[in-house]
Amino acid sequence: MSKQCHSQLVEPVHQNETVSSMQSNSNKPKINIVWFKRDLRLSDHQPLCHAIEDGSPVLLLAFLEPSLMKAPQSDTRHWRFVYQSIQDMKERLGSRGHDILLLHAEVLPVFKALSDHYEVMRIFSHAETGIRLTYERDKAVKKFCASKGIDWCESPYAGVIRGIKRRSNWPKHWYGTMSAPKVDPELARLKTISIDQGVIKLLPCCPIPPACKEGHKNFQHGGESKAQAYMASFFQERVATYNQHISKPAQSRRSCSRLSPYLAWGNISMRQVYQAAVVAKQNASQKRNINSFSSRLRWHCHFIQKFEMMERYEEENINPGYNDLRTEWDEKKYMAWENGQTGYPLIDAGIRCVKATGYLNFRMRSTLVSFLTHHLWLHWKRGADFLARQFLDFEPGIHYAQFQMQAGTTGYNTIRIYNPVKQSKDHDPEGYFIKEWLPALGQLPVKLLHEPWKMTNLDEQMYGCEIGKDYPAPIVNIADTYRSASKALWSKKGDRLVRSEARKILAKQEEENRAVD
Repeated sequence: MSKQCHSQLVEPVHQNETVSSMQSNSNKPKINIVWFKRDLRLSDHQPLCHAIEDGSPVLLLAFLEPSLMKAPQSDTRHWRFVYQSIQDMKERLGSRGHDILLLHAEVLPVFKALSDHYEVMRIFSHAETGIRLTYERDKAVKKFCASKGIDWCESPYAGVIRGIKRRSNWPKHWYGTMSAPKVDPELARLKTISIDQGVIKLLPCCPIPPACKEGHKNFQHGGESKAQAYMASFFQERVATYNQHISKPAQSRRSCSRLSPYLAWGNISMRQVYQAAVVAKQNASQKRNINSFSSRLRWHCHFIQKFEMMERYEEENINPGYNDLRTEWDEKKYMAWENGQTGYPLIDAGIRCVKATGYLNFRMRSTLVSFLTHHLWLHWKRGADFLARQFLDFEPGIHYAQFQMQAGTTGYNTIRIYNPVKQSKDHDPEGYFIKEWLPALGQLPVKLLHEPWKMTNLDEQMYGCEIGKDYPAPIVNIADTYRSASKALWSKKGDRLVRSEARKILAKQEEENRAVD
């Protein structure tokens, strides 16, 4: 169900409450701005609804920010997806005579330049739980808005609450948000403005990089229309094998929803997906699969809320009791992992797959992190940034909290050290995934595929794969690395500092476990 944007909408967060009572003597044209961030859609969009309800002329504005494009978590695949998403919005708006101004520029200098030519009354956007760089940008924008008397109205994202200290009622709040009517903008009432070309020439921006405009067949295509199509095909057909294939690296590519990039970049709202799942669950034959899927929607927001409350997850061990572990670095081992040259087929296939397509299922992601942090015994930070660049669905709140949970640096989560050979045999028993991404192993029979180092010289000749030449030998012995990592991590469980810090974290993230039941 849907509710058009009228006065019953949840009020946005106002960064400057005094602006509405200010009397302006400016002769500049008065405008409002809708700043699209990671909410690249035209439906269930509260900031756009508020802008329409306000009634003033609106500039629709989006950015490809050079500083973000250079960030260690960033890759062209992300900005190509964003560009595609904006183009999808522009096509839908074009039939109504509207447009979105997409700039390759930093946000604050553009806002400053626009304020020289227009009296910006209000800026509408969603609140963003992003990386340190976007957090500092938003603080600078907030300061600028206060200095100019601009009312910056930030609407909450997907049930995530900014500024809370405890989360005892958070699950109830989340369900309330997801069950509330969608807020679909009445585009027929939208009044947009087009910036004068002379003004645009004065804006501090650069041409959009050509790479952002070039499509790539290996990656999901951005846009609200694509998001809706993926959701429809999932609930109508693909959900039938969701539980059966969720952990399988090859089959999960089809049986999972594949909605994660569309949620990460806001082509579809969490509420739209949740409510579609409620409707789909009326088909009793798929109730179990849809229940499993729906539980992960709250899990998604749960981790973003955790990150909103403790942004240190991005940069340092959330539990400082682990700061004396993984203090040495082995560049050779790290590069073997990053390049898919570890000698463990499932690990190498996973790395090559995600680099080429931007997607891996959750079990594979966990296995890659476990191998890096436990078997190679390397600090998680560099690997986290590397995989952020690879994941088309990079969502900071989920990514960093999950990375630390898998690395065992929270002090309260269960320690999971995945055996890559067992995972391979359990979830890719016929080797379809491995053979697709490691052609050097393509002729090996299943009995050798998961442990190719066990081939004899005769086997190597027979199957045309020489270990150390055509495919690397294992860079570590996982039996030894399992024992050493397990001993180090479990010994830390009893450490006084680890236990003390774990209690503090849990106190701040009250009812964490119940929040994802």
